[in-house]
Amino acid sequence: MSLTLDQRRGRLARRTEELLFWRDREAAPVGDWTLDGAPIAMGGKWPERKGVHRFAASAEVPAHWPIGDARLSLNLGGESLLSLTYDNGDVIRFGLDPYHEEFPLRARRFKIESDSVARLPFGEPVRDPHLNRAYLLWLETAVDDFHLLLTQIIEAVEALAGHEVVPHLLTVAEEALRSLDWPSGTADYVARTAPSPVQQLIWELPETKPNPAALTDAQRDSVVRAHKALVGELRVLQKRFPPQGEVALTGHAHIDLAWLWPYDETRRKMRRTFHTALSLIEQSRDFRFNQSTAHYYAEMEKDDPALFKAIVAKAKAGNWETVGGLWVEPDSNMPTGESLVRQVLYGQRYFERVFGQRHTICWLPDCFGFSGALPQILNQGGINSFFTIKVNWSETNRFPYDLFWWEGLDGSRVLAHTFDNPMSGYNGFVHPGSILPTWRNFRGKIHHNTTLLAVGYGDGGGGPQPEMVRREVQLRDFPALPKARWATIASFFEGAHKAAVEKKLPVWQGEIYLELHRATYTTQSAVKRLHRKAERALITAETAASLAHLIGCPKPQSLEADWRIVLKNEFHDILPGSSIHEVYDDAARELTAVIDAGAKAQSTALAAIASRLPKGAIADALVVVNPSLSSRPIQSSAETVPPLGIRVVDGKALAPVPGLGASKTHLENATLRVAIAADGSVASILHKPTGREALTGEGSALVVYPVDKPRAWDAWDIDGDYFERAIRFTKPESIAVVEDGPHRAAVRITHRYRDSTIIQTLSLAANGKRLDVHTDVDWHERRTMLRVETDIAVRTREVTYECAFGVVKRPTHQNTSWDQAMFEVPGHRFADMSETGFGLALLNDAKYGHSARGNRLGLSLVRSPVYPDPLADEGPQSFTYALMPHAGDWHEGGVREEAEALNQPLLATSASGLAATTLQPLTITGLPVALSTLKPSEEGDGVIARVYEPAGARGKVGVAASGWTVSGPLTVMEEPAKGAADALGPFEIRSWLLARK
Repeated sequence: MSLTLDQRRGRLARRTEELLFWRDREAAPVGDWTLDGAPIAMGGKWPERKGVHRFAASAEVPAHWPIGDARLSLNLGGESLLSLTYDNGDVIRFGLDPYHEEFPLRARRFKIESDSVARLPFGEPVRDPHLNRAYLLWLETAVDDFHLLLTQIIEAVEALAGHEVVPHLLTVAEEALRSLDWPSGTADYVARTAPSPVQQLIWELPETKPNPAALTDAQRDSVVRAHKALVGELRVLQKRFPPQGEVALTGHAHIDLAWLWPYDETRRKMRRTFHTALSLIEQSRDFRFNQSTAHYYAEMEKDDPALFKAIVAKAKAGNWETVGGLWVEPDSNMPTGESLVRQVLYGQRYFERVFGQRHTICWLPDCFGFSGALPQILNQGGINSFFTIKVNWSETNRFPYDLFWWEGLDGSRVLAHTFDNPMSGYNGFVHPGSILPTWRNFRGKIHHNTTLLAVGYGDGGGGPQPEMVRREVQLRDFPALPKARWATIASFFEGAHKAAVEKKLPVWQGEIYLELHRATYTTQSAVKRLHRKAERALITAETAASLAHLIGCPKPQSLEADWRIVLKNEFHDILPGSSIHEVYDDAARELTAVIDAGAKAQSTALAAIASRLPKGAIADALVVVNPSLSSRPIQSSAETVPPLGIRVVDGKALAPVPGLGASKTHLENATLRVAIAADGSVASILHKPTGREALTGEGSALVVYPVDKPRAWDAWDIDGDYFERAIRFTKPESIAVVEDGPHRAAVRITHRYRDSTIIQTLSLAANGKRLDVHTDVDWHERRTMLRVETDIAVRTREVTYECAFGVVKRPTHQNTSWDQAMFEVPGHRFADMSETGFGLALLNDAKYGHSARGNRLGLSLVRSPVYPDPLADEGPQSFTYALMPHAGDWHEGGVREEAEALNQPLLATSASGLAATTLQPLTITGLPVALSTLKPSEEGDGVIARVYEPAGARGKVGVAASGWTVSGPLTVMEEPAKGAADALGPFEIRSWLLARK
């Protein structure tokens, strides 16, 4: 009877399964286990689920077993770091997890120890952990290899469905199976096959033989012959149907620094995974494993020095590939440009110091969109290539390229690659069903003949399996499938760069916006605020200390240790808000400590500056330092401090600008007249210099969206229909004047919503250009989002949002599916709607998620998912946003400068016996630029000044500091850069070294 190809494939799969039941030639139990020093029987329950526990036992391989065919099979009930100690003192370690439960042995006698947790990959708890399995086995290697080869043929037949090679693959596999001399004796056969799923369905199995016979030598020889013949037939078919395309395999274990488990567990996951990867490298000269993240290696130096030493040796030998060049794999939507610079600066310096090389590839497979600032930062850090997977996750529009030039805000380019593997993405498999679709999906094959494929179980899954290494060897003989070989990521990109020289690749300009995970700009907003304060605390501390150095104080101490903490907490599942509660307890503690350290360093710098200032007769002197590159007013007076300036004034002589007033229905100063509606929103903002009304409807309107219930990723996503049900706050509990000059006027409005309280203090400074809305939220709602929305009296097709080292413009309309997908977008300190001559900016000191529909500009304040943290943003938090009308566009109106002032006030300290003084230790003239940092140089003496052009302009720039020489242009690595010494292009980043003359 003739069968269809699919029927033949099913028959082949069923017959192949039979081989597995003769995979174990013999088995011997491992007994006498202890758990935390107390005896535990096989099948015994752990007495305590939480914490780290230690199993221990001893084992001896039977004397007649070949040691090369002996294996240890374990399932201790969770994830473990397994240590095997042999009589000669050698200790070999492996990661034990659901994908790595069988281990090779080196000698007959050994002790077994484990550090075990009752967890599975992705942090899943084992609710009822037991000692499940522990035995030695004598492996039938011939059967094991033959079974795997047949399995891969079946998988290839499925992947190649419709290809003319399929019937030939089925035929050669069928013939190989028919050639076997296979056992059939009832007692042994029934006993061997009894564990199969189909046999387990039988009403009552007969009593089975306790130790069924293994294959005879003749039967074993038939397996060897069948395997050899099958390989020969595959090689014949390969000549007729040669491989199509190439796939560069890289062993990979994506380990999130913290996500569904706390950071301490990550450190254990790293050790387990890295030991497993080293064991595979020992077994195969061809295998290649990659691991990013300088932070991980720095931790391994402390946690497991022997493991770290072995990794360094394998990296130098070329089997272990360090990659990425960054301190961690960070979110790139929310960190400041300077934070992203430090990711590269400290990451590259670490890799160079420890491994002897910097990296040329940025490895960010899992981040939620990519800032247009990255290409320039990467270029200046010596990185010319970029890899991600996440662009394939966009839910509306398919990203059009997978091998392309990514062009940043300033025009810098990196060569970018992504692959589309439908079988687990960057946690791929050495499997025909992974390799072939990845090649077929590779649109860049018209430019280059190779795509990457990362393989290995991630996040505690232990990375690649030994089987994956064996599979690659077998697939070398297969017809029709793409050629798949272990390779380094560096060699892949080297080939891709050569192809890019010969062929014109497509170009993607600007940010890479992910049409998914839009809630990550808002979730866990309390930690987002701490992160921003920590960034600013360090940048300002470095700036103040460097100004002190420029006027004669000692060179500042490096703050790298504190920066490393900030960079760690920029990891793409910490800062975006997609981790468990314990992660945010750790992050809050760590970031608060950085903020305190930064404040202490600022105070020390101010005291040092004051000690170097001219003496005089002012008894109540105020020493004010401006850590920015814009002139700033002192308090609410007309007195100002120049850019990067130091000024000593008489504190008692400071007089506020007149014109301030307040009532329950209005606030007013010399610049703004604000009307407050009875519902607590802003009814009007009159901008006096232009005479323009800034609002067409309501301003600063608080809106609750009670159906913030995404269909898939609770902490990650906002579904586009959230706005279909909105609840406006219309009945405030109270409105009261709480300040009425002379320096500030303020009205406090209290709202209640169900179990939550929102208290807003609307205020104007005497000389202020903006209406500040300080907000204290005590939040006790779930799956509910709180936003503020404002109707702006302008007509524009786009909103300008601040991003790292510049701005990005996004639509207010929904003309296309690309526009519609941007219903929630990231922005830094401001978002601005302007038309010719006038606009209004929404500023903030802690928020990132924005929306724009027509002329209605919104800011997401709080949202409260229940997974993976059921208490996300529960309780009190504080932040400030502000409304700023202005003449001209955002740049002409000084929006960025005002946003900077909101986020970083002037520094001040009291002193006595000083003279009235104004100093500018460093002046930057010409094209208006923004300060990124003023910091101690990484090498030698001197100070690094780093600025960027923030608005897309071009012009001359001059840098001068009395008594100091100014170097030529430097990269972010503080090394000589190409380009004009005195000119800056749009969005360009420029650094200089200031050295004593």
